[in-house]
Amino acid sequence: MGKIRRGGYVFLTWIGDHSPYHVHVYKDGHFILKWDLENSQAMKGEPNNRILKLIQELRNEGLL
Repeated sequence: MGKIRRGGYVFLTWIGDHSPYHVHVYKDGHFILKWDLENSQAMKGEPNNRILKLIQELRNEGLL
């Protein structure tokens, strides 16, 4: 499992979780988004521009 805190959000991934590879996003302990990292689309929830920017930053840094 990977847990990253960035910009007031928590990004979680689990090794061995079901396909496609995705990240769960939480804010203040509440679920916000499940984002498909392979196809760059929401699986559940609605992304905002801030979350999308943070996901891209984390991917660029090799953290996601």
